[in-house]
Amino acid sequence: MMELLLFNIFNGLIIGIFYALMALGLSLILGLNGIINFSHGGFLALGGYIAYSLSPVIGFWGALIVSPFVVGFLGLIVERTLIRPLYSRDPLFSLLLTFGLAMIMEDLIRTFWGANGLPFNVPASLSHPLSQTYFFITGYRVFLVVLALLAIGSLFALLRYTRIGVRIRAGNADLETVSALGINIYRLRAINFGVGILFAGLAGVLAAGRLGLTPTMGASLIMPSFVAIIVGGVGSLLGSLLGGIIIGVAAGVVTTYYPAASDVVIYLIMGIVLVVRPRGLLGQEGLLE
Repeated sequence: MMELLLFNIFNGLIIGIFYALMALGLSLILGLNGIINFSHGGFLALGGYIAYSLSPVIGFWGALIVSPFVVGFLGLIVERTLIRPLYSRDPLFSLLLTFGLAMIMEDLIRTFWGANGLPFNVPASLSHPLSQTYFFITGYRVFLVVLALLAIGSLFALLRYTRIGVRIRAGNADLETVSALGINIYRLRAINFGVGILFAGLAGVLAAGRLGLTPTMGASLIMPSFVAIIVGGVGSLLGSLLGGIIIGVAAGVVTTYYPAASDVVIYLIMGIVLVVRPRGLLGQEGLLE
């Protein structure tokens, strides 16, 4: 039983990292752009499928690097052509737009890559267990955790120590004042949206190697990612990270004893947090406290 519990906790940690990467991108976009981006899951799936198509040409490592940036660039195009005209309108318009965009992206994936699942092969050197006892600790899973932590650390460093990061944080706090200082807020929002989508693309590539590729893979991860934001606290990137890990590990633990409740526990945690602390665990004003 102990070995099964450790297995499910580790699996929950991996899924929690996917939630966290998704939630970080969603939180960035929600904070500065003011958009509830339901198409985030579609961008995640695109990241995985683009990596699948690129890997025979440039290999796994090349696809891992290039695919998130391709998806981020697509995010810039979407922001410029579809999202930007809606900034001054009711948020419901952007919500409906991104929801419809998610449906379109899912159908496009079915059209180009088919409705059936596809395997995304990782290098053989990462496929083997690192321990005979704990067979579930493979090189790829450890690599996934390390890479995700590096990406998250890079994002926090970008926001803390770079000029563009400082402007994003300032814009999240008071966009009108930032605009009054002569900063191009449309460019700032575009960059912020692209970075958020880039994280969705990265999550898609990593998830493809762990879960395989299906057109609905993004849809299955999007709602828990929103829950991670609520649990951690809307407006807090650190809270989004913490929320993703908490609900992922909690789902893994519950799977050991009562698998049917593994999804329910995610929303149960959200309900408890909202009752005890309505602003979430780390919910405060600003992006990065």
